[in-house]
Amino acid sequence: MKNIIVESIEKPQYFGRDLEAMSFATNYHNWIADEFKPYLGNNVAEIGAGTGNFSKLLIESTKKIVAFEPSENMFPQLQEQLREYKSITKINNYFVDEYLKYKEHFDSVVYVNVLEHIEGDEKELSCAYSGLKKGGHILIFAPALSYLYSDFDRKVGHYRRYHKKDLIMIVKRAGFKIVDVRYLDFIGILPWYVALVLLAKTLSAEKVSLYDTLVIPIVRKIESIITFPIGKNILLIAQK
Repeated sequence: MKNIIVESIEKPQYFGRDLEAMSFATNYHNWIADEFKPYLGNNVAEIGAGTGNFSKLLIESTKKIVAFEPSENMFPQLQEQLREYKSITKINNYFVDEYLKYKEHFDSVVYVNVLEHIEGDEKELSCAYSGLKKGGHILIFAPALSYLYSDFDRKVGHYRRYHKKDLIMIVKRAGFKIVDVRYLDFIGILPWYVALVLLAKTLSAEKVSLYDTLVIPIVRKIESIITFPIGKNILLIAQK
């Protein structure tokens, strides 16, 4: 792994009604949490914890979480949502500005719909590598396929959507060994492309909830049997 030079970044403010819609994707979040569960360990870093919805799922399968959320306006919501969770430490900063305090500290570092928001994703992964104990895991879930990049992606601050080979390349470059990588939600490609790319629509809580309730349980069942060569999202697990 290369030496890491990190410049401090100004903390963002995002109000994120579009992002808030994703909080209604309960089945989707449960699916991701179940995929990550065997690799979490007892001490987890969650990067970009948002308002804490996924943190609540993670803490069911681990002992301690350090939740990093740099947004000045979202962090108070995170604190309020997780007020009763004494085993979750909340930090209002970027992980790249804090990682030196946590060298070889974590059993896993989790990015759920976060890495695509980080312009310097390779630098971020190098910091994650530094923060992990030997044998620890990085757990990534992100939007996939560049041709699905839409105005919605741009509005919510996505720098990119990942193809498998590109994500594998930067993860390996940071020093990790790939454990598992695959696309998820094959069925979601067409509705996303039509609604968000061609028609330039946005996501609403109602649309997300409907898809999550009616489609995701079926998709999850199918993809537990069949691995498709493409999908709307990508999941990667790698080890230090």
